[in-house]
Amino acid sequence: MSNSTEAPSTMPPDLMSHVDAIRKTAEFSRFFERQLNARPWLASQLETHLAGPLESAAMATFVAGQGLDEASLPAVLRRLRAWVISHVMVRDLAGVASLTEVTETMTTLADFTVATACDLLHAKLARRYGEPLGSDGRTQRMIVIGMGKLGGRELNVSSDVDFIFVYPEDGETDGPKSISNFEFFASLGKKLIQSLNEITEEGQVFRVDMRLRPNGDSGPLVCSFDMLENYFITQGREWERYAWIKARAMLGERTDELASISRPFVFRKYLDFGAINAMRDLHAQIRREVARRDMANNVKLGPGGIREIEFIAQVFQLVRGGRDLALQVKPTLKVLELLPERGILDRATVTQLSAAYDFLRRLEHRLQYLDDAQTHSLPENEQDQMRIAAAMGHRDFDEMMGILDTHRTIVSANFEHVFGDPTEDAHALDGAWSDAGDQAGCADVLTKLGYADPDTASRRLAEIRRSARYQQMPAQHKARFDGIMPRALSIATSTPNPDQTLARILDLIEAISRRGAYLALLQQYPQALQRVAELVSASRWAATYLARHPILLDELLDARQLGQTPDLSEFRTELAAELERVEPDMERQMDVMRERLHTQVFGMLTQDIAGNLTVESLADHLSALADTIVELTIPMCWRRLRKRHRETPAFSVISYGKLGGKELGYSSDLDIVFLFDDPDPDAMELYSRLAQRINSWLSSQTAAGILYETDLRLRPNGDAGLLVTSVEAFRQYQLESAWTWEHQALTRARFTAGDRSIGERFEEIRIEVLRQARDASKLASEVIEMRRKMYENHGGKSDRFDLKQDKGGLIDVEFIVQYLVLRHAHEHAELCGNLGNIALLGIAARLGLIPAELAEGAAESYRSFRRHQHRLRLDTGSSRIEANAVEQERRVVIALWEAVFGVDR
Repeated sequence: MSNSTEAPSTMPPDLMSHVDAIRKTAEFSRFFERQLNARPWLASQLETHLAGPLESAAMATFVAGQGLDEASLPAVLRRLRAWVISHVMVRDLAGVASLTEVTETMTTLADFTVATACDLLHAKLARRYGEPLGSDGRTQRMIVIGMGKLGGRELNVSSDVDFIFVYPEDGETDGPKSISNFEFFASLGKKLIQSLNEITEEGQVFRVDMRLRPNGDSGPLVCSFDMLENYFITQGREWERYAWIKARAMLGERTDELASISRPFVFRKYLDFGAINAMRDLHAQIRREVARRDMANNVKLGPGGIREIEFIAQVFQLVRGGRDLALQVKPTLKVLELLPERGILDRATVTQLSAAYDFLRRLEHRLQYLDDAQTHSLPENEQDQMRIAAAMGHRDFDEMMGILDTHRTIVSANFEHVFGDPTEDAHALDGAWSDAGDQAGCADVLTKLGYADPDTASRRLAEIRRSARYQQMPAQHKARFDGIMPRALSIATSTPNPDQTLARILDLIEAISRRGAYLALLQQYPQALQRVAELVSASRWAATYLARHPILLDELLDARQLGQTPDLSEFRTELAAELERVEPDMERQMDVMRERLHTQVFGMLTQDIAGNLTVESLADHLSALADTIVELTIPMCWRRLRKRHRETPAFSVISYGKLGGKELGYSSDLDIVFLFDDPDPDAMELYSRLAQRINSWLSSQTAAGILYETDLRLRPNGDAGLLVTSVEAFRQYQLESAWTWEHQALTRARFTAGDRSIGERFEEIRIEVLRQARDASKLASEVIEMRRKMYENHGGKSDRFDLKQDKGGLIDVEFIVQYLVLRHAHEHAELCGNLGNIALLGIAARLGLIPAELAEGAAESYRSFRRHQHRLRLDTGSSRIEANAVEQERRVVIALWEAVFGVDR
């Protein structure tokens, strides 16, 4: 055959004769040339099928034509392999097969040959020993797990196949010569390996590698589900988590059970940033081995090679895959494609890495085409170098190496960006932290850095360093902690209030010090620590929230968050889908809902602190978010009632207070009432249980925190009343028994979730109640008396002005509006709208019920009070402010009170 190194034509087979394509392939593959010479039938077999890729149906037809049986199995499978790999080579080197086609065809070959061999071999063993049975009496099949590139459907043309053999459960076969299931499947596994791995005169199907099984070469060839699960729990190592990312059941039954065993081992429920350090260490071992064996030109393991791209993709699967189920996909390119939309890598980087991966894998295949050898190293022979360069479509080897080096440089740079240890190099403040026990010396350093109270800060650092918590940390955690602390000291000085910022950062770091994954995040991503400093500097409440929910640290890595208004429709859709995915795991559903809620609230918080949200828009978002959470909670709780008699409950949640008025804040309780409308005789009992479950679902503390504190005291008869109320009983109570303050509360009540027809009926009742004609004098007296009691209990407690409770504050505005609604709604229906206090003041002014100037001034005062209250709660947690800062606003509200009620309380 010719030794020409002319580049392959890129013409498709219909424009380039199949004979020419075959001839060109022989020029670039000694193996292919040998196959053509040894197998006279191969050329015509190729020509018949070259127009398209091979699929399993074509493979099945080929095998059927060979007269497959137990005796002919080895030879037939080897002939099949010779045809398939030759077909792949010709199409690839002709330029018409994509990388995906090549790897998918080889994967299909592996799947087909394993299934074919397993069926025959299982049947032969079953005839001798009987079928292996499970505890339910059903026949069991061996599950063959493909690992590595086989598992990811990315198989090389000359790759090993990595297998793990698993069977569901122990038992015995049902034949006259009964053996244990373990013995049966161990025998089947050995015969399967032999059928594929043995080299005969026909060649070899695949080299089989079983070293990834539990305990490697020293472990049993097969294991049951129980054995595998026990191994994961007691012995599973970090590198095995990485290996199991790509694990795929190639054949067998009960694979869902297998997935439920392996998934928790591979993918942690929390964000596992500790995986970065573990994979960094694993790669360091690989690099040392590469250097020791002088494998710099290995396109798989060498610097900038295929393995580094795989590590980049798979580390983010380990870190985030437990929470982001989409990242549990197996192919490397598909994983990379998901990263930009999550803000993990930018689109340009992923494009570069994907292009490098395609180039390196195609080059890898051409290296293997030469002699069908499992090689990843560039040839040293000049003739082979020219042959490889030409097969890649380049003029010469130097040109190809230039492109290869460009790709490898890009890959290495990105690998270092992802896996480099930012705390590895010395920091200028390492000494300040390591010598924190010397408070005087440490205080001197902090003074120079600009801390206003260096003595307090140095004392706090010394306490941390001497603490049992620090002293007893595992070495790995302590190393991360030590890497973070000097950087925290430095970063805090970049904020307007270094002392408060440092104190809050130290609170957070101490809170997460037992969680190595969170320490690893702050160690690995200095930008996250910078964002922490900015956030806690602006808000003590944010610092507390972050310490309570450290899983939110991950959100600080995505800078896009500040520019995005929360899309609650998308949030609802995604959360509902995830709740269904983890059904029936109620504990996980509760945690998922909490994690997603906290992420949404945190996203709003970061935008709020950045000044991107008004107080009103924030309240709207938080209220709509609470509505969504309650809406999704109802069906989660309903489906867990055993005696439910309907597909959906005739039940609704009505919200009052801050949620009812759509003025919810970050820490607001949910004031809710439960209504039902169902004639079933057991309805009261059933819906009481539902209400109890909903209340528990919302307010229970789990590992992920709580959703909301709830307050049910606004239901008819308060704490003494029934937990749920029928619609008609609610109407009767409101019309006949409710106190005036309960009607005040009704002015800002609304339907939140559940059966909308009940919500509509509630709104009719609400308007009916509000539009009753009332005795003006009696109403005013009762409102004034209620306000007096509230002030005596909560107001006037400080020289500073309480924005909510003191005279001229928020509650005064709310009481004025509630009085106007109850006093005049029978004449003016527009006052019944749950529109918010500011809008209702405007309506009352237009109706001539209050002076327009005072209405406008009170509305502005209300806005100002809410802004002050919001800012103070974020920073100090207080609602009190210097009285002179809002003196004008107070005067306007007091004037409106006197205009409406005719008296100063």
